[in-house]
Amino acid sequence: MALGFFSRLKAGLSRSTQKLSGGITAVFTRRKLDDEALEELEDLLISADLGPSVAEKVIDSFRRAKFGKEVTDEEVRAALAEEIANILQPVAIPFEPDPKHKPHVVLVVGVNGTGKTTTIGKMARFYGEQGKKVMMVAGDTFRAAAVEQLQVWGERTGAPVIAGRPNADAAGLAFEALKRATAEQADLLLVDTAGRLHNKSALMEELAKIIRVMRKFDETAPHSVLLVLDATTGQNAVEQVRVFKELVNVTGLVVTKLDGSARGGIVVALADAFGLPVHLVGVGEQADDLRPFSAEAFARGLVGDSIKVIERDDAQSAPDGQAAGSEQPPAHQG
Repeated sequence: MALGFFSRLKAGLSRSTQKLSGGITAVFTRRKLDDEALEELEDLLISADLGPSVAEKVIDSFRRAKFGKEVTDEEVRAALAEEIANILQPVAIPFEPDPKHKPHVVLVVGVNGTGKTTTIGKMARFYGEQGKKVMMVAGDTFRAAAVEQLQVWGERTGAPVIAGRPNADAAGLAFEALKRATAEQADLLLVDTAGRLHNKSALMEELAKIIRVMRKFDETAPHSVLLVLDATTGQNAVEQVRVFKELVNVTGLVVTKLDGSARGGIVVALADAFGLPVHLVGVGEQADDLRPFSAEAFARGLVGDSIKVIERDDAQSAPDGQAAGSEQPPAHQG
């Protein structure tokens, strides 16, 4: 029996869950919530990549509501899931192309290896299945594998891929793609970009040029700038957000590779630190494994208290008679 997406989310978060939930069980086997217990819990939250700021907020809330009371690990997990969901709820904003823009131009940025190109391909599939006309731009022109990978996604999704010669000018390519997408009344134009952070000034110049040149055709473009982050990098993702916010006006986040990480708590740290919308999360290599972010499902999955919400959301989201996650994406990660 094929698993629904939120069951796969639970499975994907299992390494993070084992780290956090196992620690909670070790600390709280029916004991009073005193200063010593709260200190152990705070250390556990920080080690699980939720970060010092989130840990402090959670501990303050626990101190106000439950201090001095005897608690079980189940009660702590349930309360923690609620606290985490409250932090995540304001940033759990689905990405929707703006119908006022044809096309809605999305600049996809991030360090090479985070899954940018794969994310674009999966977005093309996701929004194409919703009836949107999607086009993709192979803007990482210095990396042949990225261009080839996007072309494979184009064949699978039926979305046209605009590509140039190797090492072609990415800004010029984006300009021509925008002209074509406008002429063809596309709903969504997804623009891949380079991610060579070792030379930040060169990357800044390239991204700025892409934006500047596209605005010669449409002064409102790009309409969204999505930063793709790899969850396995943990706290390094925080620094990546800071750097890319300096380079471009990041409007939202996509977090990938949650299935390979014991550091799922980083999503909570990012929400707390930056307040940027988390539009999509990826929990595997299947084409269907990139979906809109759910604060409640993620929070419960992270602390190992996810059965009810997962069963409910799976029942609501599974297409009749359709096996979820039946198609594999290309093997490269970009």
